[in-house]
Amino acid sequence: MKCDFCGNEGVNIRKVSRTYGKGKDLLVIENIPVISCPECGESYLTAETLHEIERIKSNRKNLAVARFVEVANFGEENPPLAV
Repeated sequence: MKCDFCGNEGVNIRKVSRTYGKGKDLLVIENIPVISCPECGESYLTAETLHEIERIKSNRKNLAVARFVEVANFGEENPPLAV
């Protein structure tokens, strides 16, 4: 597969999680394929992936599974961990 930006043949596909919305409307979509090019450093989603994300968001009531999510804030004053 070629990079859409520089044409390099060596792109990688990574799976990421992304959040959409906030509060009670928060939706987490896991395993989104992101194309990353080690040559030019660009990362992007294909049109097909973007369409699928929109489909999932539109049908979230039928597709999403409720889960409890713990949240930690990086960078705020957190107590040091005991070692």
